[in-house]
Order: sequence, then C-alpha cells, then structure tokens
Amino acid sequence: MARLILSLDGQVLAEYNMSKERYTIGRLPDNDVRIDNPAVSGHHSLIINILNDSFLEDLNSTNGTYVNGKLIKKHALQNGDVITIGHHQLRFSDEHTNESEQDEFEKTMVIPAGLQNAEQLAAAEKAAEIAASVEPAANIDHSDARDDMKVDVPEPKAPPQRVDSVTPEPAAHTETSFGVDPVNAPTALPLGKLQVLSGSFAGRELELTKALTTLGRPGVQVAAITRRAEGYFIVHVESGEEGNYPLVNGQPIGAPARKLADNDVVQLAGVKMGFFLS
Repeated sequence: MARLILSLDGQVLAEYNMSKERYTIGRLPDNDVRIDNPAVSGHHSLIINILNDSFLEDLNSTNGTYVNGKLIKKHALQNGDVITIGHHQLRFSDEHTNESEQDEFEKTMVIPAGLQNAEQLAAAEKAAEIAASVEPAANIDHSDARDDMKVDVPEPKAPPQRVDSVTPEPAAHTETSFGVDPVNAPTALPLGKLQVLSGSFAGRELELTKALTTLGRPGVQVAAITRRAEGYFIVHVESGEEGNYPLVNGQPIGAPARKLADNDVVQLAGVKMGFFLS
C-alpha cells in the first residue's frame, strides 16, 4: 500500500496510508491531508490512485506544487518522490514499486568492496577512530589528580569499586537499535540513513547498516562513513583533485573525520544527501 509521510524541516509530522482513490491536500479542514500553514492553498493538490499507480495534480495553488525540486502541474508519482507544498514535504512511498531504481542508485554511489583501496580505507577507519576518541577525552575525570595533591591525610579514602555486574557495557559499534539486548538499549546507536536531495535519484534512501560504507565516484570524490559506538563519522578517502573534500552543511570537512549530526547535509561527488537518525 502506498503511503505519504508528512514532514517539516526533517521532522516527521504524520503518515497516511493511501487506501482511497482520491486524496486532497491543502490548508482547509475538509482535506484528506491537512497542512495548516499560510503558504498552503485551501485546496492545494490532488492525488488520484488507479490500481497500483498514483498521479499528483496541482489545483491551481498560489505557491505551486513541487516534486523533487521541480514545479509540476501533473506528475506520475514514483517510490521515493518528495512533494514540496509550501514549507512542508510529503514523501511518497510505494511498497509495490520495483526496487530496481534503488538498486541502481546503490550501484552508482556505493563502491563495492572489490573496487576499494585497502590502504585508503584503513587510513579512513583510523581517522574515524581518532575523531571518536576526542569526545570522551574531553570528559576525563581528574579527581585522582586532585587527590594526589592532598598531603598529611592519615586515612585516604579508597577509590570507589566498580561493579561490572551492574553497569552494562556500551553497545558495540556494529550494533544498532534493532536486535540489541534490552539491557544495552539505552546506549545502542540509532540507525543512520542518507536521503538523496538532488539529481535524478532525489528521494532515494540508503540505510547505513555496515560498519563502514564507502560512497562516491572513484577518480572524482570518495568518502567513507563509519559507524562506531560514539556515532557516525564521515572521512575523506580520495579525490581526483587535491584538497577537494566532501562538504557537510556547505563546509569542506578537511582531512580529519567529522561526526555527523541528525539533519546534516552531505555533498559528495556532485550529489547532495541528507543524514538522518531513526
């Protein structure tokens, strides 16, 4: 069954299962999908479902209807299309759609293991490891050092004993929130996703389920995203031009690895992608 996922600034607001033939989208209360925002017309757009196909039509709205960044009057919806109405987005998800297009995106941007440079990937993994160790280092407890400065204390307090049986170990960097033991669930890493924001694959998503995912185009620009207990880190691997680093929120990441935050925008090999945590 096809679905519409309504969001604003990357925050999901509602989901709609499209079980009817017609769905109207607009600001007024009588719409099937109501978006209460001045930038949205009273009856802004219409979606018609015929068998396994869905068609979007703009209802002469004031600000127009956009699909994957392009202004449309009528459009045959495809799985992963992103509809922009005012400031809101509606992602169209169709479970009946063949996943060949998603596979094509992965073949285009995800670099297979056989084509990866082992030395470059080892360097990328090391850079991510160094970056991940920086944050915990900032929180080092210096209480022992302060205790060493005290003198003439007849009976110094013994250091507190660790009770390993009570304190759960943090989840390994290869674990996600799926299938993790409930004891470790609070420290488990959420699943990260990349959603394409530009180009012919706009709207496509890639789940970052591997410990290391290599993306880009060899000879143009390649980066790796590593998944560790501390989070997801992006690091430059190689490019056809020296100093041509990937961008995060419009800024080059440079040689060190950079930790990704929810809703960051990554630009790599000419493709703009949003990073999201589920």
